[in-house]
Amino acid sequence: MKNHKLKLSFLLFLLGFSSIFGQYTEVINSNKPGFSESPYSVGTGVYQFESNLFLRNTSIEPTFSVPQSFGFDMLFRTSFFLEKLEFNAQVTYQKDKIAFKNIFTSDYPNTGLSSVTIGAKYLLFHQEYEDKSKEIRSWKRRHAFDKKRFIPSISIYAGLNTDFLNDIHKTGHISPKFGLLFQQNLSTDFNLVSNFFYDKIGTEFFEYSYIVTATINFSDRWSTFFENQTVFQKYQTNLNLGTGLAFLYHRNLQLNTSLRYVTEGKAKGFYAGLGVSYRVNKHKDFKKDKESATINSKKDSPISNYNKKQNNFFNRLFSVFKKKKKTVRKRPKRKRNN
Repeated sequence: MKNHKLKLSFLLFLLGFSSIFGQYTEVINSNKPGFSESPYSVGTGVYQFESNLFLRNTSIEPTFSVPQSFGFDMLFRTSFFLEKLEFNAQVTYQKDKIAFKNIFTSDYPNTGLSSVTIGAKYLLFHQEYEDKSKEIRSWKRRHAFDKKRFIPSISIYAGLNTDFLNDIHKTGHISPKFGLLFQQNLSTDFNLVSNFFYDKIGTEFFEYSYIVTATINFSDRWSTFFENQTVFQKYQTNLNLGTGLAFLYHRNLQLNTSLRYVTEGKAKGFYAGLGVSYRVNKHKDFKKDKESATINSKKDSPISNYNKKQNNFFNRLFSVFKKKKKTVRKRPKRKRNN
């Protein structure tokens, strides 16, 4: 019995703790157009879709290669019962150009799924910053840099790569993927996201990778990014250097575009993307709901309900025909003179 109570209290603690450090934001918080992933979740009751239409084109360097790909990828993100826990799924469908280069160069098209990954991330540490606006005694302290901004928020990621893919993208079986996600908000308009992944574990195509993305906000609607992604594979190293723009069209809708320089072993080329991020916002602020419920309960108290009934239309109407009670004034008694 004590063990059940202990487990229940621990679960309630987690729920309360996660609600304190909620990850929900008033406007959409998308990972696009970058390849990196923020450690923060979208928040409970939010269903977010991040899409990207892309074209990748490289030179034909090895004997057998995939020099060109045109496709569409979709990332779905949501949270259920914990603000700090996010579930996501990413699907990529593309048309590849398969090339064979020897004395003559030949190629043929191949279409299908290239990636299907289901994962989850959990925020381990959320960095809090000082509120400089409350400092009124010293201008220097108010505008001084908060050294806590060097310490990043940290999240862990775990996922599974399914193998229901096109033949040229199959790895042989389902494989796990693990990662560490970091974010440093160096200012209100500049942040740094760093990811470290170990992917396709247990297959011949395993890889290590890191991504560093710097995002700069020009205004409330416009932002840009600069990104470096390096992937270490068994036989070659791939490099991806990118930049792009994002425009906040609506608090639940973001448009973005990106352009990248890529190297895959000896092959070199470019990657271009155009994307849309949209969220269905069903988030509820439990604190506000609690306060509004308290206010409504006060409004609907027994006394207030009685007063409402007394002051309704019919009571006011019939009160006109009621006889008013006459007030009788008592005369003061005269004092007798002895």
